[in-house]
Amino acid sequence: MKKRTSFSTPGHRADIGDLTINRILPNRYADAVGPFVFLDHIVPRHQPEVMDSGTGAHPHRGIATLSYIIAGEDEHFDSAGNYARVYSGGIQWMKAGNGIIHDETLNVDSQAGTHHTHAFQFWINLPAKNKAEKPEYLAIQASEVPRKVLPDDGGWIKVIVGGYEDLHSAIPDYSTQFIYHIHLEARKGFTISIEENTEVAAFLPTKNAVVNGTEFEAGEFVEFDRDKGEITMENKLDGAIDVIVFGGAPYNEPIVAEGPFVMNSRTEIADAYRDFYAGKYGKINYQKTSLT
Repeated sequence: MKKRTSFSTPGHRADIGDLTINRILPNRYADAVGPFVFLDHIVPRHQPEVMDSGTGAHPHRGIATLSYIIAGEDEHFDSAGNYARVYSGGIQWMKAGNGIIHDETLNVDSQAGTHHTHAFQFWINLPAKNKAEKPEYLAIQASEVPRKVLPDDGGWIKVIVGGYEDLHSAIPDYSTQFIYHIHLEARKGFTISIEENTEVAAFLPTKNAVVNGTEFEAGEFVEFDRDKGEITMENKLDGAIDVIVFGGAPYNEPIVAEGPFVMNSRTEIADAYRDFYAGKYGKINYQKTSLT
């Protein structure tokens, strides 16, 4: 049985510096999809010059951030002493836990020699018990991302978070959660089965796609019901398309979000700000001591 569409909506602009960003989640219909409480799409662009500054140093608490770099080079620093660069196709994952400061810069890919950038950033809400844990960090290069070719040479699927069949991401998860990047060649299709009581959405970053018989436009976020069922994606175009499918088990604890913090109560939000201003999240050492 095909899953029913609950709603669809485009994102809204939330640019940072020279980066053109569409904020996909939260939106006027949904605050979260499973544990995912935030999704920014850094839209494809030609970037003729190397940027010398990124998002700027800022704190997080109570979440894990995940940057998936379609094209470009993402440089990461944080106050726990982590430093890395990931290149096109790679992933940066950081568990903020009980508090961290980080700074990221998306640039052209120095290894590929191209001048294009394109990326996503997700915030993954942590269960209450994990919000109090120490920060962690992972840098995963493109060659380490699980991937398999679809039947009939229809394209491929990459598992960014979670698992699919025999593929399993190295990203830790604290609940049932998944992010799939599905690439469909011209005139091809693919069907994925979703279990009961799972929140799931699809995002079309650059081109139209037909999803469960309905055509949706590039830039649309499509959310589905929680019943067990299938999502069929079809590419009716003469060129390849991409679809991001993500979701997981519903987050059943209270959610209170303010600025860069996602906690379970207003008191915890106040504590997050107090600890940040008291310097408990540490400081970033911008000396590049452990290149990845």
